[in-house]
Amino acid sequence: MGQLRDRMAADLQLAGYQPSTTRNYLHHVHRFAKHYRRSPTDMGEPEVRDYMQHLLKERKIGPSTYIQVRAALIFLYAKTLMRPVEVASLPTRRRRKRLPEILSREEVASIFAKTASKKHCLIFKAMYSAGLRIAEACGLRTEHIDSKRGVIRVVAGKGGRDRYTLLSERFLDELREYWVEKRPGSWLFPGQCQCKPIHPGSVRLVFREAMRLAGIKRTHFAPHVLRHCFATHLLEGGTGITTVQALLGHSELRTTSIYVHMSDMLIAKTKSPLDLLSTSKGTAPS
Repeated sequence: MGQLRDRMAADLQLAGYQPSTTRNYLHHVHRFAKHYRRSPTDMGEPEVRDYMQHLLKERKIGPSTYIQVRAALIFLYAKTLMRPVEVASLPTRRRRKRLPEILSREEVASIFAKTASKKHCLIFKAMYSAGLRIAEACGLRTEHIDSKRGVIRVVAGKGGRDRYTLLSERFLDELREYWVEKRPGSWLFPGQCQCKPIHPGSVRLVFREAMRLAGIKRTHFAPHVLRHCFATHLLEGGTGITTVQALLGHSELRTTSIYVHMSDMLIAKTKSPLDLLSTSKGTAPS
């Protein structure tokens, strides 16, 4: 499906999709074609629905993967092949809204303390101090740090949106020390090749090891938990939810509101309506 792949890649680029999303969509369409050993142009709604059933029953994919595969096939048929009828009735999949766990401030500090590499520790601190996603932290450039204004510029974040977020004074001081010592190039956190940023996969491995050394046994945690901690700890400190929304780059407030539900401190501070009732006692019935 070489020509079809090139057409879809061009359509995704014209539509403004991020390179990572383009790669994922093309990957899912390739797997779809490989499953049937036929070109998608020779298939339609029956094969699409059967393939989604196969992924759910045989491959046991989760809701997030289902959503992404569905989106890739919808783009293929609705945009590239201009046959939207083939995917018009493809159902969405409801998923349970789970509240992500967060770390305490003490646990966050212990992870920093157990991270031997200065570069990796600064990446973790960038995520926690500014609410960055792992790809955003790994992709920081020198010009993204605006020390005069006290902000970090996030370029082409999720959804291709730019935003400004906090630049911690402590993080800036440590970043300056790192700069003097390492003298990185245009990428603040380069990989093995100075011409490319560090790969998020290697950062995840270091994070898991730091978690182990810190004695935090929740093995399902990934570096993204630091972004969750950033939002929750800000709310606990009294920062308004709309400010947190802007710092995280959320387009909808309801996405940010999940962090209110995650905060034990905010819940504990909230008075029950029963406790706010008048304490005057009425006359007991005779």
